[in-house]
Amino acid sequence: MKQRRRYVLPVMLALLLSLSVVSNAEQFKLTVMQDQAGAAHKFKPMADYLATKGIQVSFVPAKDYSAAAYMFSVGEVDAMFSGSGIAGSLILKELAVPLVRPLDLDGHTTYWAVVIGPKGSPKFNGSAEYFKGKRVIFTSLASSGEFYFRSLPGAQQANATMLKAASHGDALDALNKGQADFAIVKNRVWDDTRAKYPDLMMTGEDRGENPDNTLIVTRKIPQALAAKVSAAFLALKDETSPQAQAVKKSMQIKGFVRTTNKDFDHTFTLLSKAGATKSFNFSY
Repeated sequence: MKQRRRYVLPVMLALLLSLSVVSNAEQFKLTVMQDQAGAAHKFKPMADYLATKGIQVSFVPAKDYSAAAYMFSVGEVDAMFSGSGIAGSLILKELAVPLVRPLDLDGHTTYWAVVIGPKGSPKFNGSAEYFKGKRVIFTSLASSGEFYFRSLPGAQQANATMLKAASHGDALDALNKGQADFAIVKNRVWDDTRAKYPDLMMTGEDRGENPDNTLIVTRKIPQALAAKVSAAFLALKDETSPQAQAVKKSMQIKGFVRTTNKDFDHTFTLLSKAGATKSFNFSY
């Protein structure tokens, strides 16, 4: 009996200790769009990694970006990973601040818009006049999509037919099938998939860069928690734990880099030209 007690007591202590760690972990609420299928599953390795740093992640769905903006404004959520268009809009609304963004396996942390057309298309001239009378397809509210198109000189007078795609890949597929005359997509997507489209070519590109997939946090988040989350992500690059390796593998990244409003300078200019001001409600 004494022998049994000798083993039971350490096990009970270990259980109590683990429960104490969980209960003392700081809560970090990450919002995900409802239409991002499997988002919570995708972020699970990240949640497991942050748990080792004393940060307990929970996922809060948002039906759209307007709902996410509201949740940011009232402090219902703490953070969101976002493309530069939405992130920039929330920063301009003074609802969010940028924290970190991923460093991909090729060393990239930024992206920009490229214009894609059929082989033999004329060179893009930097004006929306280029698309006059044409069908142009892009993703909604994207710095390398709708926001870029609407930022071009003469966008309102171009008389172009604007088509919306669920993703940059879908935009390229539609163009390749003749369902559009031009596509505006993210350069990284074009670079990764251009071999699939031998009949397409890049006719032009944006001249500025946007931070990619930035983690933005609400201004209502406690500064100590924001600093703790930031430190955990910045430490990932040199971490070798199984949890850290799982994050790098699932996200296909080397780590994260610090991100500030300065990194959004080009994005802010683009949003301003596109009419996405502080009062913008995520729709045209």
